Parts: sequence; C-alpha cells; structure tokens
Amino acid sequence: MIKFKPQRVNGEDGRTPIMFDRDIDEFAHKMLKDYRPELLIEPGIIDYEHFLERYLGASVQYHDIYNDDPERPILALTAFTDGEIDVFDEENECVSTVYVPARTVVLDNSIAESGIVGVDLFSGLHEGGHLVYHWHVFLDEDGIPYNRTSDTASVIVCRRESIESFGHGKERTAAVWREHQADYFAAAIAMPNSSFKPFVNNLLHENRFYKGSIQIGLDQDLDILADDLLPEYISETYGVSKRAARIKLRKAGFVRGGNSSGKAWLTK
Repeated sequence: MIKFKPQRVNGEDGRTPIMFDRDIDEFAHKMLKDYRPELLIEPGIIDYEHFLERYLGASVQYHDIYNDDPERPILALTAFTDGEIDVFDEENECVSTVYVPARTVVLDNSIAESGIVGVDLFSGLHEGGHLVYHWHVFLDEDGIPYNRTSDTASVIVCRRESIESFGHGKERTAAVWREHQADYFAAAIAMPNSSFKPFVNNLLHENRFYKGSIQIGLDQDLDILADDLLPEYISETYGVSKRAARIKLRKAGFVRGGNSSGKAWLTK
C-alpha cells in the first residue's frame, strides 16, 4: 500500500491535509497503479470490499448505526482506534454497543435496503478516503490516539449529505474539507480519469457530439444526453449511482452550466 504523507495541513486543527483536487486524482492514480493497474485502462467496477480489506488493510462491517438525527441519515463511519460504537439492536428494539478494531469501515444496513445502485460502493470508497488521508487527525506520529479518555472508538461519522456530494458546499471548516477529500477520493478511485475521460469521449462521439463539453440549457436533446443517457452508461459501467456520475461529468468538464431539471438530478 502506498502511504500518504501530507505536505501541508489546515491551520484550524493542524492535522487535516491541504490538497487540490488534482492532488487527489494523482494520488488515487498511484494507488490504483499499485493495486490493480488494469482499472486505469479498462472502465469497470472496482471491488470496493477487496480494495478496503486487502489493499488498505481495513475491516468492513455492516450494522444499523445508531443515529440521533433521523433527518440526517448516517450511511457509514470509519473507526481509527479500537473501541465501541453505538448501534441499534432491532431484535430487542434498543441501542447497544459493538466493539470494532481500529481501521474498521462500518456501512449502515440501510444502504443495501435503499436499492440505489452504487451507494454502497461509493460509501465504502469514501470511508477509504478517510483512512488514507485523515489518520493523523486522530493519531500522532507514533500511532497514539490524541486525548483518549474512554472505550469509545475515535470515529468519523458520514451522513448522507457528505457522500456523493464532492464539489458541493460553501463552508470551509477542516471537517468539511475532510468530507470533500474523502468524497473526491471515492470518485477518483471508482472513476479514474485515465479511463473515464476516454470512455466519455467515446460516448459523446457515438452520440454525434464532438465539441468536448455540453452546455446545459441550450438544447433539449443535449440536456437529455448529459443528465440521463451519459450518467446511465457511466452507472452501468463503473457501478456508481447516476448522481455520482453526473457530478463527475461536471468535475471533469464534460457538462457545464445550469441544468434543465433544476436540482432534481442531484437526488437520484
């Protein structure tokens, strides 16, 4: 496994790395080249559980993560230290705790129940981004937890609004930057530019579009291509949701401007 070493850190907490999106793309490229170089060439679906467990050395578990805010569902969390996390015991209808070792990625059972393609993959890779980039937010250089005072695991909890939203949000706290970095990492691993850009260019050419990027709102047929057809092809090929595909298309410069369906395209 290639280990990340931050060159600069955020002044707010002194631990969160400062990176441009291109830095994340480049590091994800290096990791894939080391893990499975064929993923950089042939578009396809990464086995996120294998990547997390065999390459990042994580443990993957599935639980009903306890959530005290039903309006903001928790999809996943990452444990950086040994300890306990709160889960909902459905059989006994109560909150209980389970022990998880350090470097555990926990995905909420609701992800599988949602029926939305790609949310499990993206959530898992998002947590992988936290493991790669944010270890030293919780541990010092010797691997000792900062200010450990209980048996509770030191975790990053990721709610629905933090996953598959890379590039969105105006607040710039260290915590928000960490979520952006994890989300962008997930997209860079799931849809690496080296295969994604040629793949999309081929799709555009097959649909007789040769101008490089689609400006939304000028032509109804192009709007359908950008908001529906391309995301559908990408979702089927890379195993991500259409929502993640739409955002990646914009981040990669293939789609520009407003959208013909308001914000609805962000929800599916």
